[in-house]
Order: sequence, then C-alpha cells, then structure tokens
Amino acid sequence: MTFIWGTNFSVVKPAFREIDPQAFNAVRMILASTVFLAIMKIVPRFTSSDIFSTPAPITRRDWMAIAGLGVVGHFFYQYFFIGGLALTSVANSSLLLAATPVLIAIMSAVLGFDRIAPLHWLGFVMSLGGIYIIVAFTGQGFSLGSTSLRGDLMMFGGVTCWAIYTLGSRPLMERHSPVGITGLSMAVGTLLYVPVMWPNVMAADWTALSARTWVALVYSALFALCVAYTIWYVAVREIGSARTSVYSNVVPIVAMLTAVVFLGEKLTAARLLGAASVLVGVALTRVGKTSPVIPPEE
Repeated sequence: MTFIWGTNFSVVKPAFREIDPQAFNAVRMILASTVFLAIMKIVPRFTSSDIFSTPAPITRRDWMAIAGLGVVGHFFYQYFFIGGLALTSVANSSLLLAATPVLIAIMSAVLGFDRIAPLHWLGFVMSLGGIYIIVAFTGQGFSLGSTSLRGDLMMFGGVTCWAIYTLGSRPLMERHSPVGITGLSMAVGTLLYVPVMWPNVMAADWTALSARTWVALVYSALFALCVAYTIWYVAVREIGSARTSVYSNVVPIVAMLTAVVFLGEKLTAARLLGAASVLVGVALTRVGKTSPVIPPEE
C-alpha cells in the first residue's frame, strides 16, 4: 500500500500537463468504482472471504453512514487531494499527508476513544511545526497569491477528510466487508463528483492524450484506489485505525525519492527538516499506548 501510494504522486502529476486534474480524477473515479462494483458482484461467487462479501444486511442506518463516507472520503477528499497535488509539489503533498496519524489520534481523543498523554501532545506540536516549515519555507511560502500555498491548504483539507473517513468507516468495517464499504462509498462519491466536474471532462481533449497519461490514469484507478484502499481498510478492521495510519508515514519517503528520480524535485534543507519534524512527531504520538477511556457502565 505504501509503495502504491508513494509512487502514485509521481505517476499522476505529469498527466496534469496534458489534462485538467479534475477531469482526470473524474474518469479515474468512474473506472475505480466500476471495478469495485464488479468485484463485489463476481468475486463472492468464488470465495467466502469476508474481505469481499458482506454477511450482515446493510441497514438504513448503514446506508446513511455509507453516504456520509462517500461525501467526505471520496467527493471532498478526492477534490482536495487532486487539486492540491496539481498546485503544490509531490514532496509537500506527501509530507502534509503524513500528518494523518496525528489528526486521527486527536479525533480519537475528542470522540472519547483514547486519552492523550503529554508525550503525545509533544508529538502533535512537532508534527504541526514540521508542516509549518514545509509550507512556509518551501515554494512560495505564505504569500496569499501563492499557488503552492493554495495547494498545501487543499492537501491539508484532504488530510482532514481522510482522517474523518478512516474513523467513520471503522464501525461499518466491523460488520461488513472492506471491499463492500469502500466500493459503495466510492460509488456514492463518484455519483456526486462526476456531475460537478462534467464541464471539465467535456472540455478535455481526450484524443490528444499520450499513452503515458492513459497508463497513469489506469494505474492510479486500479492500484491507488482499488488495491490500496482495500488494503487500508482490511488493516483498519484487523489492527485498528491508529496502527494502520502509522504505515502512511512511509508514503512521504517513497514519494519524495520517486519525485527526485523521476520529476527532478529537490530535497531542500527545509523539506528535510520539516519531514524530520513531522515524522518524529508522529512517532512520539505512537510511543507507548494511549489510555483507553472506560465507559461508565464498565
């Protein structure tokens, strides 16, 4: 999963030289949703694995939760992610996404799932400090007219959506299959996303796209969305959202190295310092165990 998502940045970004990012993303989501729905229909005929089949019936309340996940985790997240990646660098994008475990830990505490120790708060501060360094001292900094800043802010919006999506999906994953919940929520997000971005799709010159861009679209749809999403949510169900999110810390390392090799991006001192601060901060949030909150009745 970390390899797929880490390389996806450098695979996708060059395609934006030939096509509008949101048009690219709309078609990517259509392809991924179609594959997910096909897998949900066909694969359970050949296997009883609960990764693919959902033994429990989907209730009305479940459908409402799936719809909410589709809006937050696919419509808004995809809009922010693709828009942010188009406007800022691969290094900045991937490092900002490294803050995901911090946000998940904070939200878990706010929701009463965990209590946060002082050392964990230090980790949060270090991660936020690293994000500040990345945004303020790379690219064009905090200029209000900076496209890099807009991209960084959109990427941080995507991080927030992904954290909400990860935490919100766990109760459903306990009773339903990861493929089923991911596929259905992605279908909801796609049904909302495509009409909004349809003018971008129609304005794109699809016949002029290079083979490389078509390969990037198919790779990103099948691997970054279908395969990696499934791995992520199998892990969320099996080892929990907090432990799963820690693996996303490897993504910036893969992404930055890939961008250096294939896109010619530079590993500046500010990026390295920001990366160190973000990753050390995240590591501190995972030192020891958070104290579980005991419900009153227990």
